[in-house]
Amino acid sequence: MKHKWLLFYGAILAAQGLMAQSVSPANAPLYASAWTSHTDGHLSAIVTITGTVTDEKGGALPGATVTLKGSSIGTNTDGNGAYTIRIPDGTKDPVLVFSFIGYQSSEVAIGRQTTVNVQLQGDAKSLNEVVVVGYGTQKRSDITGAVASVPKGRLSQLPVTNVLQSIQGAVAGLNISQSSSVPGTAPSVTVRGQNSINANSGPFVVVDGIPISKTGGSLADINPNDIESIEILKDASAVAIYGTNGANGVILVTTKRGTTGKPTIRYSNYVGVENFSNVLTPRTGPEYAQKYADWLSQTNQKQVNPVPNFGELPNYNAGITTDWFKEATQTGVLQDHNLSISGGTDKVRYFISGEFLDQKGVIKGYQYKRASFRSNLDVNLTDYLSVGTSLFIANNNRDGGRSNFLFATAMSPYGQLYNTNGTYAIYPMYPELLYTNPMLGLVTQRVDRNTNLNGNGYLELKLPGKLTGLKYRLNMGYSFIPSRTGSYVGRAANDLLGTANTFYSETNSYTIENILSYAKDWDKHHFDFTGLYSAQQRRYSESRANAVGFVNDELGFDNLGAGATQTSGSYADQYRLNSQMGRINYNYDSRYLLTVTARRDGSSVFGANTSKFGLFPSVALGWNISNEGFMKNMRGISNLKLRFSYGKAGNEAISVYRTITTSNTVRSPFNGVSTIGAVAGNLGNANLQWETTLSRNLGIDFGFINNRINGSIDVYQNNTEGLLLLRSLPIITGYQNVFDNLGETSNKGIELTLNTRNLVKGPLKWESTVVFSSNRNRILDLYGDGKSDLGNRWFIGSPIGVVYDYQMTGVWQQGEDASSQDPGAKAGDLKFADTNGDGKITADDRIILGQTAPKWQGGLTNTFHFGNFNLNVFVQTVQGITRNNSDLSYGDESGRRNTPQVVGYWTAENMSQTRPSLAYNNPRGYGYASNASFTRLKDVTLSYVFGQKLLDRLGLGSVTLYVSGRNLYTFTNWIGWDPEAVQQPRGTQANSSDPNTSWTNNYPVTRSFVGGLNISLR
Repeated sequence: MKHKWLLFYGAILAAQGLMAQSVSPANAPLYASAWTSHTDGHLSAIVTITGTVTDEKGGALPGATVTLKGSSIGTNTDGNGAYTIRIPDGTKDPVLVFSFIGYQSSEVAIGRQTTVNVQLQGDAKSLNEVVVVGYGTQKRSDITGAVASVPKGRLSQLPVTNVLQSIQGAVAGLNISQSSSVPGTAPSVTVRGQNSINANSGPFVVVDGIPISKTGGSLADINPNDIESIEILKDASAVAIYGTNGANGVILVTTKRGTTGKPTIRYSNYVGVENFSNVLTPRTGPEYAQKYADWLSQTNQKQVNPVPNFGELPNYNAGITTDWFKEATQTGVLQDHNLSISGGTDKVRYFISGEFLDQKGVIKGYQYKRASFRSNLDVNLTDYLSVGTSLFIANNNRDGGRSNFLFATAMSPYGQLYNTNGTYAIYPMYPELLYTNPMLGLVTQRVDRNTNLNGNGYLELKLPGKLTGLKYRLNMGYSFIPSRTGSYVGRAANDLLGTANTFYSETNSYTIENILSYAKDWDKHHFDFTGLYSAQQRRYSESRANAVGFVNDELGFDNLGAGATQTSGSYADQYRLNSQMGRINYNYDSRYLLTVTARRDGSSVFGANTSKFGLFPSVALGWNISNEGFMKNMRGISNLKLRFSYGKAGNEAISVYRTITTSNTVRSPFNGVSTIGAVAGNLGNANLQWETTLSRNLGIDFGFINNRINGSIDVYQNNTEGLLLLRSLPIITGYQNVFDNLGETSNKGIELTLNTRNLVKGPLKWESTVVFSSNRNRILDLYGDGKSDLGNRWFIGSPIGVVYDYQMTGVWQQGEDASSQDPGAKAGDLKFADTNGDGKITADDRIILGQTAPKWQGGLTNTFHFGNFNLNVFVQTVQGITRNNSDLSYGDESGRRNTPQVVGYWTAENMSQTRPSLAYNNPRGYGYASNASFTRLKDVTLSYVFGQKLLDRLGLGSVTLYVSGRNLYTFTNWIGWDPEAVQQPRGTQANSSDPNTSWTNNYPVTRSFVGGLNISLR
């Protein structure tokens, strides 16, 4: 029965194209002949070799490949694992190569044998792969927690400025959103949903064992080419080891290090162009004029001029138009150059790299330059003592005035771009003062720079003799991050007085970790212990100065004393964290796994009435079912592991001094004298403590057909209690709000990762990876009374981020009577649903229209190999998102600004049911909630790897040429620049440096096309 099953199984594989095909007519039955050999090793006659190929358990391997090394002669085993192959006359020292999917290949020198039986060993590379976990490493087969490794191809084959861009959509449970493409900005990241409402919900980031989070640094400072691996810790067993920093997940980044051998020099570069992935084309001149005429008609006004302002008339009469979008934008150019040297001996290993990145944005004035240098060194001083360093410096430059993208899309085509003297016209549509020239930012002086100097070192002592397995490691990290910004706005940019400001800040951080570990194996038992005592500190200080009133614009912000009025300010704070941790791993016979962890953290951010310390324990169990004896006959199952974890992590992610009541200073005139006074600032809460997340995770790791198909499934539930919630206060108290430990949230979800090797034999090879994750986020409680908070849009039983608004059902048309349901509404006004059934449209008719976080998301990667060509295609999908659409609102500017052609408006003739009339002033503040789901062809990379024979003649180690495209096409129902990008309406935190909250930094998602070259010298 077993052999029949294997034969049937082999036939199925062959039918699916999964088996290697014979490459020689040697498959026919052959007869055996006697060996006759010469002293030079040649055969003097055709010889037939027979035998069987089995797995490590003795089971037959149907479809295994048997080839004569150095030739094209080969065959396959039959359903019983038997084979026959004929060795031709004249073959010298013949060697047979045996291979099968999911097993290690074996080479056998024939010698004088005529029967060769081979037992192949399972290729456990993926299971024996060493994975970085908190404060150490583990074999993947021994991991009990939910730990996801970023595919190596996503790290090494994609030209990106920030490594998070390369893994967006590629890891289950990791939500990365690129809401702005401003050069040099980092995407936002969450792991398994948003736990906290007001506190930071971003993951904790650790680089080479030292935290980069809370130091002022970010992954934008790390050269993607320096990264060796990235692991995502998601469940309690994995993250509890980081205690207060683990509640929102942990990202572990390991950079490349030197290896033993002669120096290897690698150079890589790419050059490419960028443009908008989607363009909302503004109206042409005639379309703009028609829109103005329709607005006058719909507002019952008589048309006197064909355009709104007399400043537009000269160009209108002359038929001259300005393409403001074209004037404010350009083809973006990006280039990156990397050079690294690595090598070493048994005693000293080194990795040195340097990078220069230069990006010119698609909106004029936007640019980003990064220059970085890294030096990683490992030295074995003795057999038991090692030391090493990880040093890097990154300089980020975002200098330059910037054109205003929102104004560029709003300008009248008949507006004046230049004055007669060649300078920019301040008000292109004079006397309209609502819009200034979008190019004015280009004539301002602006500096924006910061540097990250980071030095990490370690000392590792391995005790010998009877203490073998006991190890002490000292980690030390220090970072210094100075930052400088400055700007001057003068007469050419519509500031007749001249305004200058400067800002300087610096962050000093250090980390010291003492790690004691012990590992012991006896019989079938494995035990290891890790203990930690660590201390972290961050000191931050800033100073700012401003001046107004300069006699000219010559000095800019280089002499604030020349201003008529100067103001200044400064600030400083300090943060500290002390921690102790213990972790025990135990496994028996690689079958039964146990992990127990406890971490105790003491944070300076919490109140005087608390201990400031919190304890965060976890326990995890694992069962390698595939290692059990009863699984030996389960030929199709190569790996099956069950995991369960339960534990608690904490979150302290609020700024310092929120537990202290403070006052702010204010300068006021008193009896003719300027006097400093005090006003209410922050209301402190001395009882403030951690918010804690209780996490449960059940996971299955699986592998079938010798790991031909493998992956994992995880289901989880996280409950966060004692939220660090910013509750509103009555204004009579003098304070607006106060932090308190209130409320509870929940995140439930499922994650799937599936890897398949679809074609592995023949010239074409094909691999696929599918990731899927779904998260359900809910608010379970807020203030203990079971009531929702309407003002903040927080609703019990609903996600943290929702769109709460009226439900639009259409547009009132001529002849329809709106008086009973919506008095005052007229034809062309939006029509809303009477959700509460009282017959009238009131504020009580607002409902939850959707959530702002995705209900589910996924990614599909297909990789094809044909000869020296490799093609990688990645598709990302994000579904179940609802967002207000500012590209549709324009309510405050109807009739006065240009609008995109695709954004129409109601007329009595077109009877639109989706767009209002131009006269509609949106009295209810409707946000135009829209479905922001999308599926995106995220990236496609085609590469060619030059053959080694050619490279050997040229003295090169490897050469790869590639072309790559990102954000190539998006399938979506969203009407706007991009469903992922955030376009802020005018006035939203003007002049803010945060592109996610400032209307002056609107910057849609871009598409890029690059070509690159990777070379290594040996």
